[in-house]
Amino acid sequence: MSAERLPNRPADPALDERAVEVLAFEARAWQHPGAKAEAILDEFGISAARYYRILGELIDTPAALRHDPMLIKRLQRMRAARAAARTRRSLSTGRPLD
Repeated sequence: MSAERLPNRPADPALDERAVEVLAFEARAWQHPGAKAEAILDEFGISAARYYRILGELIDTPAALRHDPMLIKRLQRMRAARAAARTRRSLSTGRPLD
């Protein structure tokens, strides 16, 4: 569970404060992608592209998996599904992968 959902849980010492904040932010439910992109800029002061690069690196760390296993596994599954969809599109159109 994320720090936001379990406020009394100590953060993993291998995760810095920003990593814990990113995981708590990602655990929120978002109805509209535009709202999330605006919130990323407001909360972290970075672009959505930079945020997703940080998140992508973070979800591959053992510390993040220990911190919130359900969230990390869900994010890893979503990433794998997007990669598989890109591969299927590429194979069906004969175009090289992005």
